[in-house]
Amino acid sequence: MKTNTKRTTIYLDADIHHALRIKAAETENSMSELIGEAIKTSLAEDSIDLAAFEERKNEPSLAFEDVLKRLKKSGKI
Repeated sequence: MKTNTKRTTIYLDADIHHALRIKAAETENSMSELIGEAIKTSLAEDSIDLAAFEERKNEPSLAFEDVLKRLKKSGKI
């Protein structure tokens, strides 16, 4: 186990836990490794999303109702 790790308790649905145990056995990874990788992936996606929001913060926003009106007017919906 890595030296800079923290122990935590999580609660999983029984079916999810069973699936995780099977995947861990089939991939020869621990359940902790699989959960850690899933969390890292989720955090990386959040980081990408936040960067995109920052990049686009100065773009004008459009009201959803206005977009629908334009689509109806153009015959697209």
